[in-house]
Amino acid sequence: MLDIGTSRPRDIDWKRAASILYGDWGTSKAYIIGLAFAVAGYSSFWLIVPMCLLTALVGFNYITICRLYPNGGGVYASVRHRSEIISIVGAFLMVADYIVTAALSALSAFSYLGVAHPAYYAGGAILIIGLLNFFGPKHTGLLAIIVSVPTVLVVIVLGLFALPHLGTAVAHLHPLHGGIIHNWVGFVSIVLALSGVEAIANTTGIMKLNPGSSPGAPVVTKTSTRALLVVLIEVVGFTALLGLAMAALPGLTITNSEVNAPGAEGVRDYMLRYMAQVFVGHSCGPTLGNLAGWVVSITFGFLLLSAVNTAITGLLSISFLMSKDDELPPVFAKLNQFGVPHFSLLVMTLIPAGLVIFVGDMTGLAELYAVGVVGAIATNLGATFTDRKLPLLLRERLFMAITFIILVAIEVTLFVEKPAARVFAVTILAVGLILRGLAREHSARKAARMKATAPFHHQEIKPVPITSRQLPSKAFAPHALEHSRQHHGAPILAAVRGLGKTLDFAVSEAQETGRPLYVMFVREQPVIAPGDRKRKWFDDAEAKKIFESLQDKGLCETILPCYTVSDAPMNSIVDLASTIGAERVIIGASQRGALINMLRGDMISMLSKMIPEDMYLVVCG
Repeated sequence: MLDIGTSRPRDIDWKRAASILYGDWGTSKAYIIGLAFAVAGYSSFWLIVPMCLLTALVGFNYITICRLYPNGGGVYASVRHRSEIISIVGAFLMVADYIVTAALSALSAFSYLGVAHPAYYAGGAILIIGLLNFFGPKHTGLLAIIVSVPTVLVVIVLGLFALPHLGTAVAHLHPLHGGIIHNWVGFVSIVLALSGVEAIANTTGIMKLNPGSSPGAPVVTKTSTRALLVVLIEVVGFTALLGLAMAALPGLTITNSEVNAPGAEGVRDYMLRYMAQVFVGHSCGPTLGNLAGWVVSITFGFLLLSAVNTAITGLLSISFLMSKDDELPPVFAKLNQFGVPHFSLLVMTLIPAGLVIFVGDMTGLAELYAVGVVGAIATNLGATFTDRKLPLLLRERLFMAITFIILVAIEVTLFVEKPAARVFAVTILAVGLILRGLAREHSARKAARMKATAPFHHQEIKPVPITSRQLPSKAFAPHALEHSRQHHGAPILAAVRGLGKTLDFAVSEAQETGRPLYVMFVREQPVIAPGDRKRKWFDDAEAKKIFESLQDKGLCETILPCYTVSDAPMNSIVDLASTIGAERVIIGASQRGALINMLRGDMISMLSKMIPEDMYLVVCG
């Protein structure tokens, strides 16, 4: 058995990593500026500035997190080696964050688009995005780049039109009123720009390695640090700039936490659109001002809906990993034919869709939002800076400790001042811990059944010609295989999903040409859990059936079985084909419909572009 690994190729460069991060971080300014004005009026800039400073502080801490955890630095993965209980608490807090992120982003998207009853549209959009994820659409950084680049350009242009109005904005600024506690509570209520750092920390396992590093000792700082710094500068700089420019808008009033403007009601939830109308209209006329407003609405609408998709993907990933670790019932890890955990998808789509319809208000969702992300980030930083085994500089440990204390203070304030947030967080944790108990109970019963029946199975199972003992897990080169390669040319690689024409054709081709044949089975999963790295073909019923069918056709002589678990099957196929120097790659013709090919991507077309030019792609119909 050829060991070809189970991890996804490290193909995410800094631009794609930055786009993934911006898809979450970059959306915050769409709603946070208006919410800040609703809290403090023309004094809001003095709350936005410390929020930007906290965002920067968290970002710099996560530069260190990404350095320390090059195989995944999200709260669940990085804290688990310290404490399973703390890791699952952090994980369920991230679940709470992703749920509210999906709801908040969808609601903000349709608020910008100006539809009536945006909560219902938002709920419907979440359901549609969940349905599309059933088919497992391919998630590379490409889509994130396509959405992020025009948004950044729009923000830059809006910032340029805002510059002439900064003098007026400064003149309109009011000092903060009320005491320290009142302003602290106001600051806590707008801490909504943090969750993206967990998204980028989770992707360190697929980032490109630094020059000179290796998969055995990975270093990804060149990718992660550059991505974090680029997005951090944009988010902090333009949030502060637009937060100040907002004060230049005349006649804004606050009524029951809503912000109204002259001739425009309820601008709190689409403040950037209104700013574009006013600032561009002031320089270029009202027609271009209205056009600019719609450009802002459409670009941010797409970015916000992309954030919904990112949140649902995050929910699927974390629930799948926890299920594989027996922290959630096994039903959360059951995959459909497209490699997607369908029950988890159903649950993790219905909850945010129901939440956005039930709450139906940006302020209400904002109160629920921070409790999850702040708790998760605090858990990650707290577990990291107290770990004496990690190679942290004194200043890095000190920065983490300070950030941890601030985040804990925010979390405590949320629990005290925001009863809805308290109920939401406690409910998520309670349900999560109940599910964990059920998962552990199921695992214990399964182990007891296996132990009770083990002696009987030991007596009843008959030895088969192909067993794990006869096929070593590491790569090997039988004499017949080497002889065939030397005398008949480069090998053939056949990627198969089951018994049938493709496998028969590949075996026939190998026999006719005398070339060695590598038969590859890829078990597609959305996330690679630690246990998957140790899985072998004989633990997979479908793979076992395929390989055992080859035992009379030269298996382990001229036919070499290959098995892997991958979240990027095409990358795995291309990687193996390049490694063995295949002369041709044989795959089966897709039986999927046009719609599914559109959603997932046409595998044949994409594979033909990925394999080396000197390699043939043979499609067996």
